[in-house]
Amino acid sequence: MTSLQEATRTLVTRGTELGARIDGLIAAVEASRGRAPDALLDDAATVVGRAASRLRLSSDHTVVAIAGATGSGKSSTFNALTGLELSAVGVRRPTTSWATACIWGAEGAEEVLEWLGIPPRHQTTRDSMLDTRRETHALDGVVLLDLPDHDSTEVSHHLEVDRLVGLADLLIWVLDPQKYADAAIHDRYLAPMREHAEVMVVVLNHIDTVPEDRRQSMLDDVRRLVDADGLTGVPVIAISARQGTGLDELRARIEARVADKQLTRDRLEADLRDVAERLDGATGAPTGRGLDAARVGAADAALAEAAGVPVLVDAVRRSHEARVRRAVGWPLVAWTGRLRQDPLKRLQTELDLGEAGGRLSGSAASVPAAAGVAGGRVDAEVRGLVDDAARGLGSGWAARLQQLGAEALPGLAPRLERAVGGVDLEAARLPGWAQGVRAVQWLLLLGALGSLAWGLTGAASDGLPGVGPLSLPFALAIGLLVVGLVLGLVCGGRASGAADERAGAADERLRAAVAEVDRELVTGPLQDELARHAGVREALGRTLR
Repeated sequence: MTSLQEATRTLVTRGTELGARIDGLIAAVEASRGRAPDALLDDAATVVGRAASRLRLSSDHTVVAIAGATGSGKSSTFNALTGLELSAVGVRRPTTSWATACIWGAEGAEEVLEWLGIPPRHQTTRDSMLDTRRETHALDGVVLLDLPDHDSTEVSHHLEVDRLVGLADLLIWVLDPQKYADAAIHDRYLAPMREHAEVMVVVLNHIDTVPEDRRQSMLDDVRRLVDADGLTGVPVIAISARQGTGLDELRARIEARVADKQLTRDRLEADLRDVAERLDGATGAPTGRGLDAARVGAADAALAEAAGVPVLVDAVRRSHEARVRRAVGWPLVAWTGRLRQDPLKRLQTELDLGEAGGRLSGSAASVPAAAGVAGGRVDAEVRGLVDDAARGLGSGWAARLQQLGAEALPGLAPRLERAVGGVDLEAARLPGWAQGVRAVQWLLLLGALGSLAWGLTGAASDGLPGVGPLSLPFALAIGLLVVGLVLGLVCGGRASGAADERAGAADERLRAAVAEVDRELVTGPLQDELARHAGVREALGRTLR
C-alpha cells in the first residue's frame, strides 16, 4: 500500500463524492510519477494528505483566516469581529511569526488548533471569562485567525501566511484603499487561488477615509481587479473596522457560510480541483485513440524489409517452383535440375530439409538486404510512430514515449533475427498433387522400361504382336514416355501457382513473426503507456467533475 493510500484509508468520506475526488487524485498522482514534474506531484500529494488529516478532525469547527498587507486594518477587523482587543494593531503589533486565534466554542477545538499549529499562548476562547457580552450562537464552531502581514519583511511571516492560507476553510482578504491594487496580493495570492472563489471574501477596509462620492467607484475598481484575478462572484464588502461600518454584513457572510456546514468540503474540493487542473495541464489533452493503425502497419512493413522478408519470400517462391517442376517432370530429365543451386542456399542460409520441413536456421543478417537503408527506415518509422503517439500529450508523457522508442531500437535487430530464423518456411514440402504426379511419373518410367525389356527379350522369338512398323512392347514404351513428357509439361505449368501460394504463406508467417516483435518491443510498450495516460485522464476526470 502506498503512502498516499495509507494516508486516506480511514477517510470518513469513503464512498462519497468528495472521497471519489480524493481517490481519483491519488490514482492520477501515482500513475503520473516519472511523467509529470515531481514538484507538481508533491503538491498534489500534500493536498491529499492535508485533506485526509482535515477530514479526520472535528467537522463542527470552521477555520476562518483574515489576511492582508501591513496597514490594511487586518488586525482591527479581527478585533472588531471578536469584540476583544486580541491582536495588537499599528505600531503596537509585535514582531511575530505566529497567528492569533479566537475560538467560538472550545469543545473539540483542541485537535483543530494543534493541526493549525497555533500555540496555546496565541489562543483565546470567545466564550471565556474575557467575554461577558451576550450574543447569538451563530458563530459557534468558528476558529478565527489573524494572520501575519503577507508583505512583511520577515521571511517567517511569509511562511506562516502561506501555510495557514493553505489550511483555512474561509479566507477573508483585507485590502487598503491606498494599496488595493498592489500586485503583491493579486499576483501571489488572489489570482493563483481562482479555484477557491467559493471560500473567499474580499474586504475593502478604511472606507471611512474615502470621500463618499468616490467610494462606489473605488469599490467598482476593486471588483474589476478581483474579477480580473478570475474570482468572479467573490463578495467585495466595504467596511470600516474602526467605525463599525459594514461589519454586520461581513459577520452575516461568515455566519451564513458557517451555517451551511459546507465550508470545509468546499475548501478541500477547491484544493483538489486546483492541483488536479494543474496536473491536467501537465498530462495533456486526451488523445482518444491508441496507436494509429496505418502507422503501426508502416512500422511492421519497415521491420519486415529490414529483416529481409521480401528477399526471403522471393527465394521461397523460386525454390519451391524449382522443386515442384523437378517433382512433376520426367524423371530422366528432372534430375538435372538438382545441378542448379537452390535459391535459398544462395542466400547463405541453412535449410533443414528433414522433418522440420524447411525451417530457416541461418542468420537473418545474412540476407542480402540493403541493411543501411532498411535500418534507417526502421529508425524513421519507429520515431514517427512515437511522435504520432505523443501528439497532444504533456511534455513529460511525450518524453516517456520517446524514451520507450529509443530503448526499443537497439534490441530490434537481434530479436528480428531470431524471429525470422524461427519461422517454418515449408519450402521443401511438396503439394499433395505434385507428390501424386511424381509417383505417376515413376510408374510411367518403370512401365516404359518394362516394355523395353519385354521387347528386347521377345525380339529373339519373333512372336511379338506389332503396332504398325513397331512391335507392341516398343510402341508401348514410346507411348508411356510420351505420356510422361506431356504430363510433366502440363503439370509443370502449375508449378508457378503452387510457388506463389507457398511464398504467400511464408510471407504471412514471416510478417506475423515480425509484427510480434514489433508488439513486444515497440507498439506494446507504447500502447501500455497510452493506456496509462488514459487512466490518468479518467482519474483526473473523477476529481474535476
